[in-house]
Amino acid sequence: MSDSITDVTGILVGHAQDLTNLTGCTVVLCPEGATIGADVRGPAPGTRETDLCRPGSLVDEANAVFLTGGSAFGLDAAGGVMRFLWERGQGFDAGVARVPIVPSAVIFDLALGGVAWPDAAMAYEACLGAGEGVRPGCVGAGTGATVGKVLGPSQATKSGLGTASERTHGLTVGALVVVNAFGDVVSPGADRILAGTRLPSAEGFAGTEDLLLRGIDAHPTPGTNTTIGVVATDARLSPAEVGYLARIAHDGLARTIRPSHTMLDGDTMFALATGAREPERGLLTAIAAAATRAVERAVVGAVLSAMPLGGLPSASG
Repeated sequence: MSDSITDVTGILVGHAQDLTNLTGCTVVLCPEGATIGADVRGPAPGTRETDLCRPGSLVDEANAVFLTGGSAFGLDAAGGVMRFLWERGQGFDAGVARVPIVPSAVIFDLALGGVAWPDAAMAYEACLGAGEGVRPGCVGAGTGATVGKVLGPSQATKSGLGTASERTHGLTVGALVVVNAFGDVVSPGADRILAGTRLPSAEGFAGTEDLLLRGIDAHPTPGTNTTIGVVATDARLSPAEVGYLARIAHDGLARTIRPSHTMLDGDTMFALATGAREPERGLLTAIAAAATRAVERAVVGAVLSAMPLGGLPSASG
């Protein structure tokens, strides 16, 4: 067990990044396909192919999930993942061709480095490097991620990408999360801010939620925040059950990001079930609890593994 989403049988992860412009992308590959679900909880999302993730759609399996920086511009890069999969004969069989299914989501990272975004070549590179090892921190789609922006981007803290896994009843549940939240990241159960809005004139954190409740003059820019991620399990689940798993994954965000799901965030979570193991009847609640805990730990890991970049400090220094 590597304590990452790739502990789930049938899941591979690859990153590519531009450390000059501080942007990047991450691909979660399912070479054998996986039942897909999604839940978009934030009012300011940037997504692609999320409609087909709903139960009752013609297609209920995905070949990959693509997470990227670059705001809406970055969604174009998903074409590189599609090309990679198409070259390998993977995708929905439409008769004349196999069409790769690649649901995607973006974060806004244009304000940290240069105004640049991942392209199809970068996404293809991420696919070529995909494997079972997952490096956390300022990599892939987490390269330009920040948290705590109520006083503007200059008072934010550098964040990144985190991953974790849990075991329950012989099943594995993993999570991978890119944390680019408007709010602060807190230690679950300890009520302690790990990364977030920094005090302008002193060390420490201002507390985004407290600032909002006191009516302080805030300087948020709409649409510049979003936490996106994937939960996966090796259990065989129906499309409806996978949709439930995507919804419940947001509980992990709510436990660790304060405030979460704001009007300025586009929080989106995907869920994948590779079907490698047949779960015992009635285990969906346990799988959901494991997913919530994995998301919780992945969010914390995203900020603790981040390094200072773009003139911003991180939780580690």
